[in-house]
Amino acid sequence: FSLSFRRIMALCSRVLCLLLLSSFSHVLSDRVEVSLPHVIEVRKGHNVSIACSFSIPGHINYTSLQWLYEKNGRTNIYYVGQDRQYAYDTEYKDRIHVEDDHTLFISEVMLQDERTFICQIEAGPAGFGENRTELRVFNSPDPPAVTVNEVGIIVTDKTTPEIAKCETKNGYPTPNIIWYKNKNSLQQGRDGVNIATTVTKQSSGLYTVSSTLHSQLSKDDKDAVFYCEVNYHMPGMDLMMESEVFNVTVLYPMENIFLVVESPSRPVTEGDRVGLRCKGDRNPAPEYTFYKVWESENGDEIEEEIDVASEGLLLLENVTRNTSGHYRCRALDLIFDVSLQADTMLSVNYLDPIQMSPESPVELNRGDNTTIVCSTNGSQPSAFRWQWKEQVIAIGPFLNLSSVDYKSGGHYSCVVTMPGVPGLNASKGVIVVVKGQPLVSVKQRLVQVMESDILNVTCEAFGHPAPEITWSVNGSVVHRRETHRVTSELSVQVTKEMLRSGIKCSATNSLGSSEELIALQEAATTTHPAITSTGHPLISVKQRLVQVMENDILNVTCEAFGQPTPEITWSVNGSVVH
Repeated sequence: FSLSFRRIMALCSRVLCLLLLSSFSHVLSDRVEVSLPHVIEVRKGHNVSIACSFSIPGHINYTSLQWLYEKNGRTNIYYVGQDRQYAYDTEYKDRIHVEDDHTLFISEVMLQDERTFICQIEAGPAGFGENRTELRVFNSPDPPAVTVNEVGIIVTDKTTPEIAKCETKNGYPTPNIIWYKNKNSLQQGRDGVNIATTVTKQSSGLYTVSSTLHSQLSKDDKDAVFYCEVNYHMPGMDLMMESEVFNVTVLYPMENIFLVVESPSRPVTEGDRVGLRCKGDRNPAPEYTFYKVWESENGDEIEEEIDVASEGLLLLENVTRNTSGHYRCRALDLIFDVSLQADTMLSVNYLDPIQMSPESPVELNRGDNTTIVCSTNGSQPSAFRWQWKEQVIAIGPFLNLSSVDYKSGGHYSCVVTMPGVPGLNASKGVIVVVKGQPLVSVKQRLVQVMESDILNVTCEAFGHPAPEITWSVNGSVVHRRETHRVTSELSVQVTKEMLRSGIKCSATNSLGSSEELIALQEAATTTHPAITSTGHPLISVKQRLVQVMENDILNVTCEAFGQPTPEITWSVNGSVVH
C-alpha cells in the first residue's frame, strides 16, 4: 500500500472497506501489523473477549493502544498508554476493561453491541496500524406456538384456506420457519401451498416471526400430520426447534356408506348383544338413522325407525330369532346435500330344547330291544351323538339298545351341535332302567371251615326293583346298596348243622327270586363236603349269568354234592348234551 490507512478510509466507501478488510486476516498499515479475529459470535447476556495482537518492525514498543467501535462513525471506548489506561465516558464505560495482553473484555453483551470493534496501535516512528472484528450477538427464540384452524377445511373450497399459524418470539437475529406435512417440507408455490411470513421487531430489539400456512387439502389429508420448525443460529452451531404435531379437520362429502354387524365377531346366537355399525366416509361423520325393514302384503317396503342408536352404532340386547331380519341405516349430509343408505341382513341362530322319545326314565325288561330318539329344531343343520359313561356310543339321533341286561342301565346323553355355528350346542340325558328278577352270586361256593369258626361270606344280587337279600342262617348281616345291586355280608359261627346243610343266600323282588348255596367242608376232610344225610343233591355253578357272542367257545363248570354220590347231566334247549 502506498497510501496511509487513514487516506484509504477516506477514499473508500464504508461497504467496500469492510469487504476489503474482511478478505484479509491481517492488515498492514505504516508497517505496524495488527491481528484480530474476523468474526466473534456471542450469546446475549454472556461475556466476550476480543484478542488484539500486533507486531512492530525493529522491536519498537508501541506508544498507545486504542479500542474503538464503528457504527455510523467511529467512537473511542478505551485507551492504553505507557503510563496510564482508562475507559472513555461512553455506554461501555462500566462494562469493559482491557487485560494485560491487550484483550478487550465486554461483560453482559447486549443486542446493540453487535457492531465492528477496532484495535488501533500507535508506535511512534514505526508508524500506525489497526484491524477490526465483527461482533455478532445471538439470542435463542422461544419454542414455536401453533394456532390451528379449528373451523375445518372444506376440500371443495376453490380458495386456498388457512391451515395454521406458527409463531416464535424473542429471537435474534431473525429465525426462519419451515412447514412440514407428513415429515415432508412444504415449499412456497408448490402443490397449492402459500406461506405468508411476517417479521416484527420488538422494543427490546428481539424479533417475532409469524408464518401462516395456506394450502389446498384433499380427502386423503384427513389423517395428515403437520408441524412447523424454527431454524436459528447460535455461536458455533445451527439449531432448530419443532412445534407439537397436529391434525387439521378436513371436511369432505360422503361418497360411500356401509352397514355391518360389528359384534360379536362370530355367528350371532340367541342371547347375544349385537352391534350394528353404520359408517359413511364423510368428515365429520353424518347423523345416522336406523330402520328395520318389513315387506307388506303387496310387496312394498315398510320402514320402522329404531331410535336407540348412538353415533352410528345400533345395539340390540339379548337378541332372539325374532330379531333376525332386514336392517337399514340412512345418513343425511346437510353440508354437501348428500343422502345415502346401506342395508344388511341379520341372522340370529338358535337351537330349540331337545326332545326325547320316549322320555326319561325308560324302563325295560332284561332282554328287551328299544330305540330312543333325540330331536330338535335349529336355524341350521344339526349334528347328533350319543354318549354313555363319557364314551361316544352312537352317531345320529337314534340310540338302539338290544338284548338289554342290567349292565345296559344307566344315564345316556344326547349331545346336539350346529357345525355352522361354533359354540351353539345342547344336551339332554335319559335314564335307562332294566327290570328283572334277581341274579345272585357268591364269591365262594365251597368253604373249608372248622366247627365253631367265625365265617364271613358275601352275597351279591342284581335286579330291578332292587332286591332284598336273606340268609338261611342267623348271624350278623351288613347290606350295601347301589343302583340295581345289593351286597350283603354275613358273619356267623359255624355249627354242625351248617356243615351238613351249607348256607343259602336268597334274593327276592317283585319280579321273582333266586338263591345260591355256599357249601361248607370241615377242614380235616379232604374229599367231599360234610353232607352225611341222604336227600336231593346240592348243585352250584360258578356263573349264573354269562355274556357271550354267537360262535364263541363257552366253558362252564357245575358242581353237585349229595349222598349217595349224584350223577351230573347237561342239557341245551331241552336236549341232553353228552
